Amino acid sequence: MVLSSPTWRERFRAGTVIPAHPLALTEQRKLDERHQRALTRYYLAAGAGGVAVGVHTTQFEIRDPRIGLYEPVLALAAEELRASDAIRVAGVCGNTAQAAREAQIARDLKYHAALLNLVALADSSIAEVVAHVRAIGEIMPIIGFYLQPAVGGQYFPVEFWRAFAEIESVIGIKIAPFNRYATQDVLRGVAESGRSHEIALYTGNDDHIVLDLLSGYHFSGCDLQIRGGLLGHWSVWTSCAVELHRQVRQAVESGKLVDPKWLLRNAEVTDMNAALFDVGHHFHGCIAGINEVLRRQGLLAGRWCLNPAEDLSGGQAQELDRVIATYPHLVDDQFVKQNLDTWLS
Repeated sequence: MVLSSPTWRERFRAGTVIPAHPLALTEQRKLDERHQRALTRYYLAAGAGGVAVGVHTTQFEIRDPRIGLYEPVLALAAEELRASDAIRVAGVCGNTAQAAREAQIARDLKYHAALLNLVALADSSIAEVVAHVRAIGEIMPIIGFYLQPAVGGQYFPVEFWRAFAEIESVIGIKIAPFNRYATQDVLRGVAESGRSHEIALYTGNDDHIVLDLLSGYHFSGCDLQIRGGLLGHWSVWTSCAVELHRQVRQAVESGKLVDPKWLLRNAEVTDMNAALFDVGHHFHGCIAGINEVLRRQGLLAGRWCLNPAEDLSGGQAQELDRVIATYPHLVDDQFVKQNLDTWLS
């Protein structure tokens, strides 16, 4: 008997590594197609289970009509992914009309799900936000996104997450408030919705990645587990992230006591992320930090952002030097070096 391969939904629900795809630019701040393709190839070669394109790491400015890169960037990734079984997630944001347009573009390009950013509805009621989600969910499956306030997110109570999780088109939630109380609000809301078995939970908490994946949760008689990550942090050093995720899932599924080494590893990953995301300067250099690591590896030609004001903060380059030297086991420079010419060809 030949068993069929798991569907993308089954693989997504089981949990995987989904990097938030950066944007490759030339020095003139135009799309660098060669390096953009190389990045997607890198993520596939590293073993990522999918990619998320058109998200914060891809730079929200791609939606500016004067720039017009939303559809071209999604199309490039879709072309590179077409021969793979990678899960394709498209970032979707704006009011209902804009979000619907973006979701339609993503669906036409064969993306599987929309990571729905709700920043544009900051002043809306829970009922209005739920109506917005339902409207976009008629176009394609929805992954919720709890974005941290430091980069534009807002607070949502348990009542919202319960109502959100009850929507049939919702298949997952990226939990990224960088706040333990808010993280547990999401988990409790999902448990109370009665759909916890249908909704995949992914960490976006770059300050708590390992422990998010290791921890079990119990609300309303329901056991929950964060099984994967959809992370900007995992857009760099991705082959190491894939191995880290594999080992953590293996540890959880063994049912044994947690090895203290994972507590140390959590602290190490958090320290790396503090440098990468420029926590000391309120995340000002978060995109530039990611781009700088990729530039050093040769995966990007430079760390340029669409907004010229976005660059490394003072001392951030030195912090990157420090964490790279301190945690070589979490860096995949050699893997990239061995394959870079192939990805750039």
